[in-house]
Amino acid sequence: MHEYASASKRSLPYSQPLFSFVALFVIWWALLLIFNRAPAIDIAVARYFFSNGLCHRAKEIGDTCGVFAYDRNLLFVSLRSITLILPYVAVAVLIAIPLVSWRRLGSRWRTREAEQSIVALTSLALGCGLIVNLFLKEFSGRPRPRDTDLFGGALDFVQAGSFAGKCLQNCSFVSGEASSGGWLLCLVFLLPPRWRLPLGIPLAIISVAMPAMRVMTGAHYLSDAVLGWLLSLVIFAGVLAAFDAFSPALRRK
Repeated sequence: MHEYASASKRSLPYSQPLFSFVALFVIWWALLLIFNRAPAIDIAVARYFFSNGLCHRAKEIGDTCGVFAYDRNLLFVSLRSITLILPYVAVAVLIAIPLVSWRRLGSRWRTREAEQSIVALTSLALGCGLIVNLFLKEFSGRPRPRDTDLFGGALDFVQAGSFAGKCLQNCSFVSGEASSGGWLLCLVFLLPPRWRLPLGIPLAIISVAMPAMRVMTGAHYLSDAVLGWLLSLVIFAGVLAAFDAFSPALRRK
């Protein structure tokens, strides 16, 4: 009974990390399939934030002109500048935790908190770094909404998951900032219980606001934002499952 009670006090993400990873992995692919087979979802959401306007340069009949109004909104520009800084602040704190632990404890530095920091940093490097920015955004070929002919650009629209687009670099699939937002949300589960509510609520709001702003400004389609955001949760859960299986510190009460 005592062992069960102790186990029940563990944070939810650590109770069944492998199950969480598998569930999130399946959900990610299911959503990709939906967006791929129903591209009208992306187009409809992007069109909602797009304002048609007069063409100020010669164009063929039937071409679209206009802007994503929020892309020029000063408040959005300011908020984006702030949210872009937050992941770097989080990284600095996460790097400091194991360094402080090593300085204080020497060879016994691998405490639960230090291991959690390594989990978070590893998931950031694999997810936001390797998979999102170095692979998907460079090779997916999907043009951003404001670069497609549907919304005043010059490139053809392609659906989520298609690598047939003509974007050459820093493409739309998936959103790097949405991925960063999803990663920030994962950090809530690493906070001490007494901090989860006061810090978790603003982090959750920021986490959702980051991808939402990218969609509203025409920088990404809804699928880019949703899948980029969720991808960080998938990678975090996978890294956590691996560390949970091999690291005694994470299983320590």
